[in-house]
Amino acid sequence: MVAQSEVSGSPFELESGESVVARARAGDRAAYGELVRRFRPAVYAVVLAWLHDPNEADDVAQEVFIHSMRKLPQLRDARCFAGWLRQIAVRLSLNRLNRRHPFGVASPSRLPQVQAGGAAPLDELIDAEERGRVRDGLGQLKPLDRAVLEAFYLRGLSLREISEEFDVPLGTVKRRLHTARQRLKEQLGPSA
Repeated sequence: MVAQSEVSGSPFELESGESVVARARAGDRAAYGELVRRFRPAVYAVVLAWLHDPNEADDVAQEVFIHSMRKLPQLRDARCFAGWLRQIAVRLSLNRLNRRHPFGVASPSRLPQVQAGGAAPLDELIDAEERGRVRDGLGQLKPLDRAVLEAFYLRGLSLREISEEFDVPLGTVKRRLHTARQRLKEQLGPSA
């Protein structure tokens, strides 16, 4: 009978993720290369979801792996590698957004343009003006505040889904959402 490892071609394919992480923590570059191979698509997807630019997402994904390689000895539990790596990807994406335009205006494509069916022209004008104020207010928020509000209100994610995306506890999501609402309200002024 032929052993499974002889058929697969790569000794890493049968090895658990935890043991690959442990070997990478011990300085095995081949093991770290295997981690990059396994997790690159997921890291790229997370970063692309934040940045909406494939070239920039590719750069940040590379930064994620460089950063994680340097910080790998700080990882306490090898079973948490995927979540830990995702958290690094989100943080570096937010950092890139901060550097890109710290207080820039959100692009109109990020905010849906809702047409009021059968509304009077004056109502449409007021609605458009209000959407513009909200868009400008969102543009003045910090990227983390804007991201939480967009995830909840524009992308329609549940609190639990946001918790998983940001890799934070549910209570933290609620607090961030509350804080972001308050900051947006301050940006919009007394008529909000």
